[in-house]
Amino acid sequence: MTDDDGRWERNVLEKLAMEALKEQRRSRRWGIFFKLLTFAYITVAVLVAVDWKERPGGGRHTALVEITGVIAPGTDSSAEKVITALNAAFKDKGTQGVVLRINSPGGSPVQSQSIYDELRRLRQKYPAIPLHAVVEDLCASGGYYVAVGADRIFVSKSSIVGSIGVRLDSFGVTGLMEKIGVERRLLTAGENKAMLDPFLPVDEKQKEHAQKMIQEVHQQFIGAVREGRGKRLKESPELFSGLIWTGAKSVELGLADAFGSVDFVAREIIKAEDIVDFTQKDNIAEKFARRFGAGVASAVLEVALRSGASIR
Repeated sequence: MTDDDGRWERNVLEKLAMEALKEQRRSRRWGIFFKLLTFAYITVAVLVAVDWKERPGGGRHTALVEITGVIAPGTDSSAEKVITALNAAFKDKGTQGVVLRINSPGGSPVQSQSIYDELRRLRQKYPAIPLHAVVEDLCASGGYYVAVGADRIFVSKSSIVGSIGVRLDSFGVTGLMEKIGVERRLLTAGENKAMLDPFLPVDEKQKEHAQKMIQEVHQQFIGAVREGRGKRLKESPELFSGLIWTGAKSVELGLADAFGSVDFVAREIIKAEDIVDFTQKDNIAEKFARRFGAGVASAVLEVALRSGASIR
């Protein structure tokens, strides 16, 4: 056997050994991947099962719906989620009363009004089921808009309540643009299309129109407060000015009815101490998927790239 023949055999053996090693590593990676996938599947299935057991239902209870944070589309306190929760709470055969726990600075007037209108509708549809609002730290602006749709409003003495008003935010940078030599170029179809553009000087006619618009929304807000609170409201010039008050003062003004927590209202007012939460939240499986979904996808991609395989 010549040296060339020996080198050729060694090269072939080395290539075969390397390919075998690569295949072994590839198989190991895919094995780990499928084990992880199986584990993730079982974990999600268990979480879904646990979450299912925690869903509302059962005997006599007080139904709880929470409004926390900003009331706006896409949030946990969006009109869609709150209205869905309220309907489920009222429809449940074991519900003796509904408590709306509010801790919100407000938000969209459209979303707040939608929730308020649904509260009024549900009160007419289910007259035997009382509906109360319980304020925690804050119930302002759109949060209070929602609260007045309840039969009674309970607060803590140190809660913050009110802010019955409407605001439209903007800013102006025309002076800054002049200083730094920036020229604004804007084409519009419609003389008012650029209304309140921060890069243009204020147009008094447009400003007047915007002011009338928010005044109209403000009057809608005031109308809802008067409708919801009725004769309990002790009206004064400052009541609808956008001011806020403590919970204690809000009771004096008729903005709220009494002091009390969710547990107090459930036990002493509704007479159904067991509380079932109907708030629409992402279930455990959805939270798990959102939190770890990106990480799992990245791991799958890394395994695929390292193994040199393609997924079809």
